[in-house]
Amino acid sequence: MKYKFQPPIKFEHVGKPMNRVDGVEKVTGNAKYVTDMFFPNMLYAAVKRSPIPHGIIKNIDTSKAESLPGVRAIVTGKDVPYRQGIYLVDRPIITPDRVRYVGEPVAAVAADSLEIARRAVELIEVEYEELPTVQDPRESMKGEVLIHPDLANYDRLPIYNIEPEKNVFHHHKTIKGDVEKGFKEADVIVEGEYSLPQMYHAPLEPHAAISFWDYNEKLTVWSSAQSPFTLRNLIAVAFKIPRHKVRVVAPYVGGGFGGKAGINMEGIVIALSEKVKGRHIKLVYTREEDISSVVRQGMFAYIKTGVTKDGKIVAMEAKLIFDGGAYAEYGTNVVRAAGYTLPGGYYVPNLKTDSYGVYTNHFLGGAFRGFGHGELHWATERNLDEVAQKLGMDPLELRIKNVLKPGLTNSMGQTIHHDTGDMEACFKKAAELIEYDKKSKQPENPRKVRGKGIAGLVKAPAMPTNAGSAVIIKFHEDATVTLQASIQEIGQGFNTAVTQMAADALHISPDKIHFVMPVDTDVNPYEWQTVASRALWTVGNALYRAAEDALNQIKDIASKVLGVAPHNLEVEDDRVYVKYRPEKYLLLKDVVMGYTYPDGHAIGGPVIGRGSFVPEMLTNLDLETGQGNAAAEWTFGAEAAEVEIDLDTGELKMLQLVGVFDAGTIINPITAGGQVVGGMIQGMGPALFEGVKYNDKGYPLTISFTDYKIPTIADIPEEIKYDFVQTFEESSPFGAKGVGEHPMISIPPAIAAAIYDAIGVNIHELPLSADKILNAIENKNK
Repeated sequence: MKYKFQPPIKFEHVGKPMNRVDGVEKVTGNAKYVTDMFFPNMLYAAVKRSPIPHGIIKNIDTSKAESLPGVRAIVTGKDVPYRQGIYLVDRPIITPDRVRYVGEPVAAVAADSLEIARRAVELIEVEYEELPTVQDPRESMKGEVLIHPDLANYDRLPIYNIEPEKNVFHHHKTIKGDVEKGFKEADVIVEGEYSLPQMYHAPLEPHAAISFWDYNEKLTVWSSAQSPFTLRNLIAVAFKIPRHKVRVVAPYVGGGFGGKAGINMEGIVIALSEKVKGRHIKLVYTREEDISSVVRQGMFAYIKTGVTKDGKIVAMEAKLIFDGGAYAEYGTNVVRAAGYTLPGGYYVPNLKTDSYGVYTNHFLGGAFRGFGHGELHWATERNLDEVAQKLGMDPLELRIKNVLKPGLTNSMGQTIHHDTGDMEACFKKAAELIEYDKKSKQPENPRKVRGKGIAGLVKAPAMPTNAGSAVIIKFHEDATVTLQASIQEIGQGFNTAVTQMAADALHISPDKIHFVMPVDTDVNPYEWQTVASRALWTVGNALYRAAEDALNQIKDIASKVLGVAPHNLEVEDDRVYVKYRPEKYLLLKDVVMGYTYPDGHAIGGPVIGRGSFVPEMLTNLDLETGQGNAAAEWTFGAEAAEVEIDLDTGELKMLQLVGVFDAGTIINPITAGGQVVGGMIQGMGPALFEGVKYNDKGYPLTISFTDYKIPTIADIPEEIKYDFVQTFEESSPFGAKGVGEHPMISIPPAIAAAIYDAIGVNIHELPLSADKILNAIENKNK
């Protein structure tokens, strides 16, 4: 049933362009990041790292480093006998006995200067016994080399399945319908194998932290953290400290993309500061250290799809094998999210998915923009292209025929509703923008050819069922407002969007609202994490409740003065007035601190609105079938690409990128557009040239921007077009849902489809580099 939903708020500012509230601060250089922060008598830290990918630490000799003047503290793994991990506690803060990847911390130094600290690190002598290395997660699953022999004993959340004898830190299973029966009903079955390497986040600002442990045993950490409250919790658990004794301050973050979620290098500097109480210690990673700290997981995928001759999908079977690297980090939930989202935004009545997170001796794999969905959609969208080829059907027609619509169920068994989103509309608008119905205009040079491709996407926030948000609204004497929420501003424009939302919820002008920075866990309200493209949805709900709370307090005070019931009052235009007698009013500034009568007696008090929210009606998934309700809201989308290929060199030139997303209400078209354009350009990276490389012994080859290429202005296509389908999300008073991660998800399969349209070859491995394209051309012509 379709019906028109009436938003509870009149939108005056939501949906309109508004300049960023942090724009001037950032362009003038006044915005402070951890690297900009200095304290009197501050010490500087450096880290000793493993030069080998796998081995036993036989001995560590720190005596030469200890004797170096200016060295104030040295820690090894034996000094910090703790492990850390957000879902599976498998990672030492500093490894005491075994190294599992090149670059793993084995010791750390704090000294009077960075130069002294780095010199001391060089003087630390470590003796290793090398162990066999495993790099391919498919080989690792054989269990011939166990990377974590004690995996069975690690603490973990019960929603994750470990298989210790196979190096598997999580095995997610989805079973829907009867997949064997479905394949028997299929007229055409298409199987394919697809892969992609690990990928670096490449933020402008590398990981950085400052730690200060005072003499009252209070620990303060300044960190370039996406998720300050989760970081506080993980620190407290790892170091066995009460929560009130841990304070995390998170100023602006110079890009995160998931790599600064959870806990990363903070434990190292905390361990040093525990030895030097009363002194601040600062650790800032070099670019080489940052690349080796955390990456997006690699993946190998096997997809088998059965369809009827008219293009209806009747069955799909999938095996996803993620290269989780040396430690699980966020990889456990990445594996789970990809497993329950497959097959994407399409209806498949019979489905079987096995998604594995597997340890290797590579850099640890963690959260990355898209959270497993970029990897997943590379495989599923490519497979659908090949299904269409086998059927002789247009790839767009095949997709539209199978999109999830209201009344159908996704892989978890969730029923799609009218406000879930409209993927078909996204496809049609993307096709219109790229003129999909017209063949690419071919260049005059006969050795260059052009083609177009399109791909779909869907993503929901991958979060626990109790991922809460809280907001505080404080009025001041002049009726201006301080707004406190703890989503971290990592460049996505949250501070601006939430200011617009607060203005409409409170019926005041945005210029009367100040959003508090930095996030400080001692004074800010709780927030689960700045991940999963969930902020406008979860914080929006908490904000609406906080605004209601504040307005109710204002009306309660004014009702006593004006002699009417609170429900007969309205707050607007800096006034509190009687709805049916607007000439009867009080100035807002005379109410928000409490009202004072002419004779001097006062009522009420300072207005402070409070609101909190946890996702509603979510459940854990069944460990054997993957059925349940793990996703609160979904964002559908479609992306398209046009490319030009040089037949002599395999070089690919991007001509067009198109993205269309159903993200509900677009709060700010400027910041949303920036997210989309930036995401599509970032998606070009893994599509065309990005990927962490190792030699055959497990040593990394791409640990600087000299060797690891990311998209630059020279790679941007001639045209980038985007648009939105705004289906109001009814579980939010503002109707908004995520669009931050989605724009990079399906750029790689869209480009691969365009390559096929241009030269008639399918490439199954990312990146789509010139050598792969040229090799495909040569093999086709043989």
